[in-house]
Amino acid sequence: MALKATIYKADLQIADMDRNFYETQSLTLARHPSETDERMMVRLIAFAIHANEALTFTKGLFDVEEPDLWQKDLTGAIQLWIEVGQPDEKVILKASGRSEHVVVYSYAATSHIWWKALANKVERCKNLTVINLDADAAEQLSKMAQRSMQLQCTIQDGQIWLTDGVTTVEVGRETFKGER
Repeated sequence: MALKATIYKADLQIADMDRNFYETQSLTLARHPSETDERMMVRLIAFAIHANEALTFTKGLFDVEEPDLWQKDLTGAIQLWIEVGQPDEKVILKASGRSEHVVVYSYAATSHIWWKALANKVERCKNLTVINLDADAAEQLSKMAQRSMQLQCTIQDGQIWLTDGVTTVEVGRETFKGER
């Protein structure tokens, strides 16, 4: 018998001063049985960074043909494809061909090693941005994961803070490829 996803609910207040975007989102996250709290919270951060009315969570780990998040236009064309983790070159090349822009968020302590091995293979992907989130911050985010969450995300001058009212985590990021 297949294991089912665990459902998490998050009321996420986003104050992105860099984009002048201020909104509260009521989100439902389906956490795949093989997904960690850390990865799920990185998906949530990725959502906050790119939030808009068209951005949605996908089947992700349940369907290898879909990213973790995407944004489609009214015709169904994929404008933004977001992967979380350390995807291989085939996934990145496919995403780059199917979407206007691809963003990968890595968050592991080994991300530098992964990127060093992959960088030359995806250099031709001009629509690719690869961002490494601080591994310690990602670990701290995992401690915030609850089945029901009230979170506030503030983005200002490229800095990201996520708080649940008790704990605040500053999420540092380093751009490996793309917009700096």
